[in-house]
Amino acid sequence: MNTIREFLELIEESPDEEMEREIEKLLNECEEETEKMKIKLLLNDTVDAKNAILSISPGAGGTEAQDWAQMLMRMYMRWAERHGYEVKILDLQPGEEAGIKSVTMLISGEYAYGYLKGEAGVHRLVRISPFDANKRRHTSFAAVSVAPEIEDDIEIEIKESDLRIDTFRASGAGGQHVNRTDSAVRIVHIPTGIVVQCQNERSQHQNKMTALKILKAKLYELEMKKREEKLQELQGEKKEIAWGNQIRSYILQPYQLVKDHRTNVETGNVPAVLDGEIDQFIKAYLTFRRGEKNDKTNTPN
Repeated sequence: MNTIREFLELIEESPDEEMEREIEKLLNECEEETEKMKIKLLLNDTVDAKNAILSISPGAGGTEAQDWAQMLMRMYMRWAERHGYEVKILDLQPGEEAGIKSVTMLISGEYAYGYLKGEAGVHRLVRISPFDANKRRHTSFAAVSVAPEIEDDIEIEIKESDLRIDTFRASGAGGQHVNRTDSAVRIVHIPTGIVVQCQNERSQHQNKMTALKILKAKLYELEMKKREEKLQELQGEKKEIAWGNQIRSYILQPYQLVKDHRTNVETGNVPAVLDGEIDQFIKAYLTFRRGEKNDKTNTPN
């Protein structure tokens, strides 16, 4: 800030266009850093700083929904790229004609989970279907789940007797992401019914260890949801969690709009959003959640 003041004093004495541009650049940089600091102040949960395990599953609708799931996968990969995060595909199930049946990605970088946790939920797409010869408008849904990558510093007990572990050969056209040996691993956590799998590592042992890490993350996510639901129940607040209750809508026809139904933040620049520009939604959600937490803290018993 002292540098900016010095520039301003010099400009008052002798106006200079190049110096004015330099000041404008410095002010923009200060504004960006201030915004980053504001967002980081909202990321104060225990696991916010951790890497994120993000999964996407299409809803009913076959190829149309599977294509939407792949569009979301690209959106999050582009977002991660913009932020300098590393993306590793842990499991990818391609669709028969187009799109994907499911994907699980590890997004590594500082506060990846904290930024992405608000993306969990149902995402709705409205568009003229490229797979419909009659060019009719279709609505598709895909579910996104986000869990922190849990290390040994957080205790999550997994009993061997609670697991069913199967090995299989990856199938379908998956390109470089598919391991074509019998080393792919699927784990079912019997008490909860959670199913995880990994097929992208080099050996069955590595796939098993990665799948167990995904399971640990999902069990942590489940426990956090239970605590949140219990808190809502104690306060007499009921929120139905159903497939049709989308958190965000992406409308391509008859007009262009992306709207978050929790924060009411919206934009008409749909191509930019689908290209990974989702920070406005992330920031709004984090601010919204902070307000909810403050309300709950201040609610009288």
